[in-house]
Amino acid sequence: MKKTTAALAALAQETRLEVMRLLIAAGPEGVSAGALADLLGAPANTMSFHLSNLVNAGLATQRRDGRSIIYAADLAAFDTLLAQLSDIRRGGDAPTNRSKAMSENHRPYNVLFLCTGNSARSIMAEAAMNRWGAGRFVAYSAGSQPKGEVHPMTLKTLTALNYKTDNLRSKSWDEFAVEGAPALDFVFTVCDNAANEVCPIWPGQPMSAHWGIEDPAAAQGSDSSIAMAFRRAYFELENRIKIFTSLRLQGLDKLSLQGKLNTIGKTKLEQAAS
Repeated sequence: MKKTTAALAALAQETRLEVMRLLIAAGPEGVSAGALADLLGAPANTMSFHLSNLVNAGLATQRRDGRSIIYAADLAAFDTLLAQLSDIRRGGDAPTNRSKAMSENHRPYNVLFLCTGNSARSIMAEAAMNRWGAGRFVAYSAGSQPKGEVHPMTLKTLTALNYKTDNLRSKSWDEFAVEGAPALDFVFTVCDNAANEVCPIWPGQPMSAHWGIEDPAAAQGSDSSIAMAFRRAYFELENRIKIFTSLRLQGLDKLSLQGKLNTIGKTKLEQAAS
């Protein structure tokens, strides 16, 4: 019971709850304190304090990776906490129809990133959305004319950023236009070619926007300059995704949301990380 109390006390603070949400989204590969501080706009020392609190409460783990300390959610401990709360809930009144309806209305939003070849930009966007979506979003990617394999530099770029790439694959958008495919809420095109092509009719009429990014696979020059092109493409997409995932979707009408999606698509990163 003491562990449960400590965990609940840790999550009772708004910033720590948000940090926990991001750690869960990052998955087992984890994320550094610096990246979390940048995302939440918090001082580094404050972020370290909150992370230490979560570690001491048994909700997060830490490991050293070179000069950085990487933090990850302890999903087993978090699941145990949820199970204990569920046990407490079962001791009270039976769930009402209203609470059931609320849980159904809060399913994760399904997001599809479209490109022509589905080998670089859309793949990176899928990975970034699943990291920063923090359980609110489930991302997929596809291509109108898929290459059939993910670009090697895409995999190298994502691996360097602590992503697991085993499940990433180049595939056709046809997979998402058939019966039984995920019900899509948002569809974003990330390359100019895809924006000019006729998309299939998506069930449910998802909201869409064009988030065009320069094609890193078209970069020429030295290995380092090509690698930089891929990193810039990733960080451009990640920046837009962070803005998107910070939106309070339930508080926006469709017209306002469409305007914000279009604006995000025009956002540029002044300087790519090196």
